[in-house]
Amino acid sequence: MTAATEMIPETMKAAVMHTPGHIAIEQLPVPEAGPDEVLIKVMAVGVCGSDVHYFEHGRIGPYVVRKPIILGHECAGIVVACGERVTRFAPGDRVAVEPGVTCGRCEQCKSGRYNLCPDVQFLATPPVDGAFVQYIKHREDFVFPIPDHVSFEEAAMAEPLSVGIHALNRAGFKPGGEVAIIGMGPVGLLAVAAAKAFGASRIYASDLEENRLQAALKLGATDAISGKAGDAAERILELTAQRGVDLAIETAGHPRALQTAMKVIKRGGKLSIVGLPPVDEVGFNVPFLCDNEIDIYGIFRYANTYPTGVRFLSSGMQGLSEIFTDRFPLERTQEAMVKAMTEKATSVKIIVYPNE
Repeated sequence: MTAATEMIPETMKAAVMHTPGHIAIEQLPVPEAGPDEVLIKVMAVGVCGSDVHYFEHGRIGPYVVRKPIILGHECAGIVVACGERVTRFAPGDRVAVEPGVTCGRCEQCKSGRYNLCPDVQFLATPPVDGAFVQYIKHREDFVFPIPDHVSFEEAAMAEPLSVGIHALNRAGFKPGGEVAIIGMGPVGLLAVAAAKAFGASRIYASDLEENRLQAALKLGATDAISGKAGDAAERILELTAQRGVDLAIETAGHPRALQTAMKVIKRGGKLSIVGLPPVDEVGFNVPFLCDNEIDIYGIFRYANTYPTGVRFLSSGMQGLSEIFTDRFPLERTQEAMVKAMTEKATSVKIIVYPNE
C-alpha cells in the first residue's frame, strides 16, 4: 500500500447514531484500504434529507436502522493511502466520492443501470456506515478526481447534483426545453443547477419557503413560484400560456407536490419522480395520463452521472455557494442534524467538517 507523507492515525473520531435522534462522538479504528480501495481523509460532508429521515424516524421504507450507524454520504476529501491494485489515484489527490459501491456482475450492473444493483453498498444506508468520520475507505472506481479550484463543499454536491442529472437523463431532456421543479430542498435546488447546465430555456421552481426560492433564482431558475401565494400549478400554466412544460421533476416527496407536478406537464410531456411521499400509494388522474400520453420515470439515486457532475461543478456553476448556509465541526454533528430537521425555513445545505 502506498501512503501519504502525513501520518495516518490508528484511531479516528466518528459521529455514531445509536438510536434515532441521538448521535455521540466516538473513537474508532481508522479503516485500512483493500487492494482496490483508497483511504480518504474526509474534508466535507453534506447533510442530506435521507440522513435527517434516519435521524428522525430510524428508517426509510425497507431500510431500517437496527444497530448503531454512521450517517452522511455526500462527501469529498483527500486520498491518503492506496491499495496495491489502485492505478487511478495517488496520495494527495483531491476527490469526490460516489457513495454507492455495486457488485459489477449482476444484470443491472452489466446493463449500465448499476443504481439498481441488488447488492449495492451505499454509504449511510443501513447497515452500511457513512461519512461522518475522519477517514473512509472506498473502491477506486467510485472515486473521482476534482480540480483544485473546486472546493470540498462543492465537490460533495456532486452527489445531490447527480440526482438531478439522472432525472433529466431518464426523461431524455433536451437543450431548449422547459422544466418545472417542485420542491426546493437541496436536491431540488441542485436539479435547478443541473437543468441550467443542460440548457433549459425556462426553469420554473416552486416551494413554500422564500429563502429556497431565492436560492433557486441564484442557481439559474427563471421563475420562482411560491406555494403560499396561491395555486402553483395555475401560476406555472399561466406563465407557459397554458401549454405546460416538457418535463416536471417532483423532489418534495409530498402527494400535493406530486399533483402539482402532474398538472403542469404539456401533452406528450414527462414526469420524473424523485421525492418519496410518506405513504406508499398516491392517486393519479389516469384519464389525464392516458389522454395526454404522459411518460413517468421513477428516479432511484443515479448511474453514470459523476463525471458529468464533476465537469459541471468544474465549469463554475452560478450561485452554488449560496446554498451553504451552516457549517459544523464533526463534534457538533448532533446539533447539525437537529438544525437540518427543525430549521428548514432558514437552513438550506448544512456541511459537516470531520477534520477541522
